[in-house]
Amino acid sequence: MELQERIRAAFESGEPLRICGGGTRDFLGPRPGGERISTRGLAGIVSYQPEELFVTAAAGTPLREIEETLAGRGQQFPFEPPSFGEAATLGGAIASGLSGPSRPWKGAARDFVLGCRLLNGRGELLHFGGEVIKNVAGYDVSRLMCGAFGTLGLMTELSIKVVPLPQKSVTLSWELGSEEALARVTELSRQPYPITAAVWHRGILSMRFAGAQAAVDSASAVLGGEPSSSRELWDGIRDQTHSFFDTDTPLWRLSLPQATPAIDLPGDELTDWGGAQRWLRSSAPAEEIRTIANRAGGHATLFRNPANPDDAFTPLSPALLALHRRIKQAFDPKGILNPGRLYREL
Repeated sequence: MELQERIRAAFESGEPLRICGGGTRDFLGPRPGGERISTRGLAGIVSYQPEELFVTAAAGTPLREIEETLAGRGQQFPFEPPSFGEAATLGGAIASGLSGPSRPWKGAARDFVLGCRLLNGRGELLHFGGEVIKNVAGYDVSRLMCGAFGTLGLMTELSIKVVPLPQKSVTLSWELGSEEALARVTELSRQPYPITAAVWHRGILSMRFAGAQAAVDSASAVLGGEPSSSRELWDGIRDQTHSFFDTDTPLWRLSLPQATPAIDLPGDELTDWGGAQRWLRSSAPAEEIRTIANRAGGHATLFRNPANPDDAFTPLSPALLALHRRIKQAFDPKGILNPGRLYREL
């Protein structure tokens, strides 16, 4: 394998490598140096067994191609991976570890990675996990790849759990203030409604209900609200094509406890995941935003338009940084894979 030989050569020379896929997530975080090594040549669905609810594909396979194949058999990825562009790949979706609007109700990307093959920093081909849940045993190393941004290895192949498409989906909207909206989502989440998304922006709470037709029809009849069956809102939130994200102002992603009140910061806020994810357009100092997020029990990521990309991710505590270094050392002993992609120290 050409990629394996390139990594082995880089290991011997100590020269860094910059792993690239579709490039649709390059805006997020620091820009690593090194010679470019692309996964785009690793393309194609290796195995798809709808009855076993999994798909295995090469890491460079376009995300849209896999999603279209799944939809043709009435299935989908449960975590609604953002693409941020047509060039998005499966490997990029897992390497970034990002999930779409259904995250609080359906699970995160890492929850559905059954197995992976990867090349570590020595150029060794490793295989972790399996293709179905019953075959996944021992340490779940494959999930470490979610959110690692290629710093632990170059993924060559991934096995992902899939689920059936819902029989019906409807979006209901209400005019509510931010506190009222959070209370409504909390209340409805305690009841057996098939909620799969909830977003609030500028006085409008929108919630998506998807699943069995009878359950969705029942929710619509009981809850009222302004109904819509359009996917435009949720696709816009997932891929950040919604008008809220069209800005030159720094865009922050705040991960917070769901019931946290509106953040007292200047700027415009869009509340996603029923309150657990807040998007904030603000020019407030990074230290102030991170301090407020930390006090609320969460953390903040400078997602787009940073003055300094190296400051995108929340600084690690000494203990966490030491743990990251040990993991990095185990997979990439000479630190040649995407050095500095997450933190300058790694």
